[in-house]
Amino acid sequence: MSFQTAHAFAFGLATTLMAAIVIYRAGDGTLSVAPASEYDGDEAAIVGEIDPFAS
Repeated sequence: MSFQTAHAFAFGLATTLMAAIVIYRAGDGTLSVAPASEYDGDEAAIVGEIDPFAS
């Protein structure tokens, strides 16, 4: 998925779940999203983060 698609998906997920969401690059080079509390991958793979509580 493209960065724009991943960002839009992450934003929707963050506002629905009211949880921080990370956008990360998987081992095969694709982008994916996951709740920050469930992400246990490499910190360097994180491309962006959406926090619905940030001001």
